[in-house]
Amino acid sequence: MTTPLTKSLPIGLAQVEQDIARACKEARRERASVTLIAVSKTFDAAAISPVIDAGQRVFGENRVQEAKAKWPALVSSHPGIALHLIGPLQSNKAKEAVALFDAIHSVDRPSICEALAKEINLQNKRPELFVQINTGEEPQKAGIAPGDADAFIASCRDKYGLVISGLMCIPPVNDAPAPHFALTAKIAARNGLKNLSMGMSADFAVAIQMGATHVRVGSAIFGAR
Repeated sequence: MTTPLTKSLPIGLAQVEQDIARACKEARRERASVTLIAVSKTFDAAAISPVIDAGQRVFGENRVQEAKAKWPALVSSHPGIALHLIGPLQSNKAKEAVALFDAIHSVDRPSICEALAKEINLQNKRPELFVQINTGEEPQKAGIAPGDADAFIASCRDKYGLVISGLMCIPPVNDAPAPHFALTAKIAARNGLKNLSMGMSADFAVAIQMGATHVRVGSAIFGAR
């Protein structure tokens, strides 16, 4: 989902757009093949509105409650907004998440699958779903271990009836990101998944080279938190 941006862009957004366009050109990809998710977590409506006014329509939030507090008013006054949940999801927040978000990037355990399947059927609303892969197998981080990914994706589809759109990963902070992006892309390819949510402010150009379809960029657009 991409929207043409106006000529008058906030400085951070303008630079990110320029960098995405360059990375796409170097990777011989169309700019439209990459969705920029502007990560607005911790920022209020006053900070977000200029980015919306510039034409950006896809935004990411980490927490259901924070998004619920600030986005309904923004969405009602700015048509065409798409909200992506990019942070961990608790089972007891599945109802609110399905109601509010257009995409959920953190499907990573059976209890979440069960809760999402229930709410998707009850609400008749189908957000785009990404399975989170813990490529570094970091114990403090959410996500499915790479070795368990194929079975988990099959379970999402066969046991819970979920339509999985793609995979998401967050490489370990001190690792080179490219191998983690490559691993995620490999898992996606063998499971017939086209979408890859990979890359943040520091490494989205690398992610685009490795096939990312969605990049999650916050500080480069909004500034330091």
